[in-house]
Amino acid sequence: MLERIREDIATIKERDPAACSSSALNVLLNYPGLHALWMHRINHRLEKAGLCTFARWGSQCARFLTGIEIHPGASIGRRFFIDHGMGVVIGETSVIGDDVTLFQGVTLGGTGKQVGKRHPDLGDGVTVGVGASVLGDIKVGDNSKVGAGAVVIYEVPPNCTVVGVPGKIVVRDGARTDSEEHAAQDRHEDLPDPVFDMIRFVAARVEELESKVTQLEDTRPSGVQGAHGEDI
Repeated sequence: MLERIREDIATIKERDPAACSSSALNVLLNYPGLHALWMHRINHRLEKAGLCTFARWGSQCARFLTGIEIHPGASIGRRFFIDHGMGVVIGETSVIGDDVTLFQGVTLGGTGKQVGKRHPDLGDGVTVGVGASVLGDIKVGDNSKVGAGAVVIYEVPPNCTVVGVPGKIVVRDGARTDSEEHAAQDRHEDLPDPVFDMIRFVAARVEELESKVTQLEDTRPSGVQGAHGEDI
């Protein structure tokens, strides 16, 4: 147990530049990701022992104290690091490998009410950026990276970088893929924008009405005067 505690502290000091010069006491007191991980280990053992109610209660206590919700059923490997951590949610059937890093706002969730395996697997060395979501029974391969804000719903091979909504592979084995340009187009052009759509509709309607007014002006009889002598 002491070996794992030392390993957890060393992991934080290695991956967080703000902690590299900090003392072990500073890490112990001020890193909620570390507290959530340790509480999860206890809750996971309770879950395995069949004490599900106490395990869930413990996970809710951890959520209240740290802002991180890890279901007791989730399996987490060694040297796991949650940076900042607020808003992280890890589902029941998630399986996380060794040397994985999650940033704040990450969701490892399901896609419906199906039972059984319904949450993602993260391979060794995976990094998931701020606000990203990995959804469903899919695998993110070893050493892959998920960009901030991405929504991943398909399998990701090892050594890839995924960005966008839905997530697209833009780097594979250190080389850019042809989908990078398409992914950028999806992010900046194809996403729905209801305000822009309404402005475009109003502009088209105004142009249509102006055209009809012009046609009416061109077809009105010349020399016809109104009650006050003005041309109509």
